[in-house]
Amino acid sequence: MASLNVYSALVVLFLTCGAAMATKKNDQIIKDNNCETKIGLPCVLEAFTSIFETGTISSKCCGELVGLGNICHSALVKRTLENPLFKDLSPARIIAKSIQKWNNCLGLIDSPSPFA
Repeated sequence: MASLNVYSALVVLFLTCGAAMATKKNDQIIKDNNCETKIGLPCVLEAFTSIFETGTISSKCCGELVGLGNICHSALVKRTLENPLFKDLSPARIIAKSIQKWNNCLGLIDSPSPFA
């Protein structure tokens, strides 16, 4: 029985340390890349709503999102998922949705304008 308690304690310690390391890793990526300064607040809110709730991202905000870069985009989404306020959301679903939104914006920005 004592070995079960030790095992349980090790699992809890591993999971806690893993979560803390993930948070520090995302925070470091965000800091190193100045991610929070590369996109305006209106576009942050628009992107957040479209990923974590419902909606679309305008062409203007797609431009800012793509300008932000995929590394920053991913780190910001993952850091948001680490917030206890979002514990009831499915991380896999949110990450899949964020990738879909990223790809949609990338396609929109990379596609030639019909008026060119």
